[in-house]
Parts: sequence; structure tokens; C-alpha cells
Amino acid sequence: MTTELPRIAIAGIAIESSTFSPHRATMDDFLTQRGAELLDRYPFLGAEDELRTRAEWVPILRATSLPGGAVTPETYESLTEEILSGLREAGPLDGLFFDIHGAMSVVGRTDVEADLIERIRAVIGSDVLVSASMDLHGNVSRRLASALDLLTAYRKAPHTDAWQTRERAVRNLLDRLADGGKPLMSWTQVPVLLPGEKTSTRIEPAKSVYARIDEIEQLPGVLDAALLVGYAWADEPRCQASVIVTGDDEAVITEQTRLLAEAYWQARAEFAFVAPAEGLERCLETAAASTARPYFISDSGDNPTAGGAGDVSATLATLLATPSVVDSPNGTIYAAITDPDAVAAAVAAGVGETVTVEIGGRIDTIHPPVRMTARVAAIDAEDPVAGTAVVFADRGLRVIVTARRKPYHLESDFTALGLDPRSADLVVVKIGYLEPELYAMAADWMLALTKGGVDQDLLRLGHRAIERPMFPFDESMPEPALDPELL
Repeated sequence: MTTELPRIAIAGIAIESSTFSPHRATMDDFLTQRGAELLDRYPFLGAEDELRTRAEWVPILRATSLPGGAVTPETYESLTEEILSGLREAGPLDGLFFDIHGAMSVVGRTDVEADLIERIRAVIGSDVLVSASMDLHGNVSRRLASALDLLTAYRKAPHTDAWQTRERAVRNLLDRLADGGKPLMSWTQVPVLLPGEKTSTRIEPAKSVYARIDEIEQLPGVLDAALLVGYAWADEPRCQASVIVTGDDEAVITEQTRLLAEAYWQARAEFAFVAPAEGLERCLETAAASTARPYFISDSGDNPTAGGAGDVSATLATLLATPSVVDSPNGTIYAAITDPDAVAAAVAAGVGETVTVEIGGRIDTIHPPVRMTARVAAIDAEDPVAGTAVVFADRGLRVIVTARRKPYHLESDFTALGLDPRSADLVVVKIGYLEPELYAMAADWMLALTKGGVDQDLLRLGHRAIERPMFPFDESMPEPALDPELL
């Protein structure tokens, strides 16, 4: 006697969208994967892997983009319609692995992940078990939670557990399809909105608060627990922290939802930046006075991995005007700023030639382009993310300019351009907290509180649509109820 395998579809759209960034995400920004290519994306779903053999997989479409500004309506509708069409053609399903980020914004719309799953539900029906995997910087509204059956999220920031989280979402789905069916879900929101650079699980209090999740998950009657800190650079009512606990024991999951929400709320004032944080000029002074090498500085306000436009020019202007930078004995590296015109000029001139270009300030125009006369030190025309990346050299300063937005997270990103960050005096990167390789490489580092679409100073951004009162916008707000709701 044979047992028919459950049929499980895979679909999702993943992007983190700053509504304060002038960048607009279009189809050109998204990597789309379908069919076998999509199934091969998941390292735990290899042909011989146990999870692969437990279901008939129906990979529809997953679209993912580097964080940026809000998605254009045309792009969102095109991707959504392809998912809906694929699900209609797929036939009867038992489950759906909903692989999303949770902080997508679309121009003129709100709560679009909820919209997406509700439209999917209209095709697949209410009986299909849906398991979502999310980034802990996602937002979980009541609408979104109500349309899901299972939800899990990253528990580490930086996100070293991204693939582990997706595997957990799939395993939970398979286990419940095999035995147990739909669990209960307890949900609440916490009126706190903090940037990721203040909620890194490397340090307290996030380290201890997130450690509670593993303890909760082990309790009888609990299947999974998730704490999402939300996404600070979008201006929507859903943008705040949320706690979701799933399982079969109503009393246990509601109690644990409340306790985890209360732990986060009580710790709200203790959250601090993951590194010393100052204005850029002060960071440069500190780096120049330090003997730690290489010294790293994060240009955090224009971080493309949080949604920045990637071409705010103010930091470049300051670097060029700072003697300790341009005259640094072992060099300063700036990675990176986006400007396709400057890249084209470098390519046309060729390596070794001197050019005068205007860099940045074209997407995010809060600062004008910066004029720079420099030697073209390197060209990489085959960068899979940047398209083409070039290095402009001016005395001791090396500036990486890219045709498309690209974050520099890996040592290989630098060495591909002939740069050695380990031997540099200073490395300035357009990111937030340092990703693992850079964190391990840095002898010391600071977070520069620069302006841009993902400004760390939330109070100067001008949120208008978030729910109020909310910390830190209303520091003297009354204690919230934090009442869990059983969905």
C-alpha cells in the first residue's frame, strides 16, 4: 500500500522597502526563480534530502530584491499575477511554503504581504496549510497573521540563521501535514519600533530576549515562537514589533506570547547601537587617533541592505575633504556608491587613465553630486550584483563606484577589485551593523549616523502613519496592554 505524498507549492516576494527612500524597485531589481531553479535554491531540498522526499514540490515563483525603496505597483502586480496564475495551473494543493521578507512596501498601498497571501488564499482555498518564513525585521499585522497557519522568523541579527529558519518553516509544514493539521496561533503587537542596528542579537538585551524563544519552543504544546522587531524605515500602521507563538495548547501559547512581548517591552530603553555611534566627522577623528587597523566605519544612513538609495554623496564629499583620509599611509577604502554614469566614464577611459567625474546625488538628491578627479585603478565588468564596479584612486583614497546598488559584505568583494581591506588604515562601508566577515576583520569600528533613506535617527525622518503612541516616538507613553489574540 502506498501513501500519496502531499503537494506543496513554493511562492513569495521578498524585499525590504524604505518609504523614506526615493528609490523605486522595478522588475529590474528582482531576481526571479521558477520551477527546478527555485527548488534548487533551498540547500535542504536536495534530491536525496529527507525533506525533499516527503512531498511533491510545486515551485511557482520567488522574487527577491536587494532592499530599496517602495515597489512600483506595476512590478508588484506583475509578480503577484504570475504567482496566482501558477497556483491556478498547479491544481489541488495540500500546503504552501510562503517564503517572504515581511517588509515590502508598494507605492500607494499598505500591508502588501497581507494583500498577497489573501489573494493567494482566494486561489488555493482556506484548507491548504500555509507556512511562512520571515525576516525578524518584517512586520506582522493581524491581517497577515490571520491568513497564515504557521509562521517562523529569523532569531539572529545579523541573519546567520536565514536558511535554518526556512528549513524550520518547511519541516513544521511537513510535520503538521503528516500529523496534527492546523495549529493554534497567538499574536500580539508591541508598540516599539527600533532600527536593526539597535536590536542586534550579538549584544544585550536582544541576545537574552531572543534566547527565550528557544526555551519557549521546547515547552509542551508549543510548535514555534517568533519575535519580529519590525521595519523602522517604512511609514505604515503595521510597522512595529510583533510576537507570534503557534502550538496546540491555548493556555500555554497565549501565556508565552504575553511573556515574550512583555520582555521586549520592558527592555525597550536598554537597546543601544551595536557599536559606538557618532556623526561622520567624529567617527573619522576617532579612527585617525586610533592605532587599531583596519578601522571600519559604517555609513549607515544610506545602507542599501536596509533600503538606502546607495548614492547619497555626503560621505564621499567629507572623505575627500579630510586630510587623515586622503593622506592615510596605508590607504582608505570607501565601499561603495552607485553612479552608472561615472562607471561608464571609467570604462570608456580605461584602467590607468585619469578622469573627472561627478558621483552620486542622482537618486537621493539631498546632497548634490561630488566632483572627483581620479585615476581609474580597477574595473570589474562582470560583478553579478553591481553589474560593473570600478575603483577611483585619489592619493590614499580608493572609492568603489558601482553601476547598480551593491553592499560590500565579503572580503572577496574587495579583492575582486584588487583591494586589500586587511592592510588598509580605514574602510568605510555603506551598511549598518558589520556583517560577519567584516566584523571579524575589523580591529575596531564605529557606526556613523549619516542621513539618507534609512537614517538611524528615526525621530528626524518624519513618520506620520505609524500607530501612536509608540516608543521611542512617545517615550512617556502609558504601559500597553499587550493582550494576545488567538487567531
